[in-house]
Amino acid sequence: MCTSDDRPSPVRLQAVAALGQPEPTPALEALYRGFERELLVPLWTEIGDLMPMAPRSKAVPHLWRWDRLVALAGEAGRIVPVGRGGERRAIALANPALGGKPYATPTLWAAIQYLLPGEDAPEHRHSQHAFRFVVEGEGVWTVVNGDPVRMSRGDFLPQAGWNWHAHHNAATEPMAWIDGLDIPFSYYTESQFFERGREHIAAHEKTTPERSRSERLWGHPGLRPLSQPGAPAATPLLAYRWVDTDRALADQLALEAEGHAGATLGEGHAAVRFTNPSNGRDVLPTMRTEMHRIRARAATRTRREVGSSVYQVFDGQGRVTVGERQWQVSRGDMFVVPSWVGFSAAADGGSALDLFRFGDAPIFEALHAFREEVDPA
Repeated sequence: MCTSDDRPSPVRLQAVAALGQPEPTPALEALYRGFERELLVPLWTEIGDLMPMAPRSKAVPHLWRWDRLVALAGEAGRIVPVGRGGERRAIALANPALGGKPYATPTLWAAIQYLLPGEDAPEHRHSQHAFRFVVEGEGVWTVVNGDPVRMSRGDFLPQAGWNWHAHHNAATEPMAWIDGLDIPFSYYTESQFFERGREHIAAHEKTTPERSRSERLWGHPGLRPLSQPGAPAATPLLAYRWVDTDRALADQLALEAEGHAGATLGEGHAAVRFTNPSNGRDVLPTMRTEMHRIRARAATRTRREVGSSVYQVFDGQGRVTVGERQWQVSRGDMFVVPSWVGFSAAADGGSALDLFRFGDAPIFEALHAFREEVDPA
């Protein structure tokens, strides 16, 4: 079957005897051949896929064990150089239901990045928004527009699209961390740009200040520098330090223990969202990032949301349930929660379970398509 411009038609239609479908007849078959020639698809043959009763994600729940990721990243460090071509020694999580693409979910990229002592990851910039989260290690500085930013355990380091950035390992040991980007969303919307920068960053950019320039300017709670007018779409603060995140979570649980209702998201469940200090919105236009702490022997309620998420266990041990799957997890383990799939977590044993989360909720909120559902306690 060819189209009107003599190219083979990719449209294939078949008359079937099924509920909600027209009765198969020679006339219907002839009509379908005409649709194929003119590249037309009737809604009645596709409505089940295009308009399901609730979201049916192409992604599936999946778990990656941190010890296996680090072992393979270390082997890559011995074999694969950092430099032009590969640009980064970054190894992406591939959801098993997405056809081998390097996507954790249809909209989110997650990867482990590995840098050896003394190595520099070359400078570049891209339109995709990005962040780094450090589950363990110390000694790498990310250099954003010439501003060296320390990366330490528990730190969250966002970076808006189209900013120059490189990485430098000033330590004597390798370091691994996770990268999160909106690469699949950017790819799907055909909006991506990329540009290579300098081969080597300058000596003064390899300094190791305790606080970056962005922190000195923007890292004061509740205070905005008047020298910076306007409200940038993405956060100008390049590092959210673990000491502050930890204190906020601990204070929520302490207030709950003192009998103050409403201090936590649920019983034994403290949570914070990383926000843009210029406007209080999400740090990045396409990604929401949060840290959750579940008190020892506590559990969350099951929650479903439009949009997908990736979680990493920052500390503790526990049990997570994603749809029909359930896993025991510990430090560094990463897992995917697809759109509208139920998720709950429980802290096993005598310590709290800390979970870092990033997801694509801002996209759906901007489109007025976000929806959530929480099961009763």
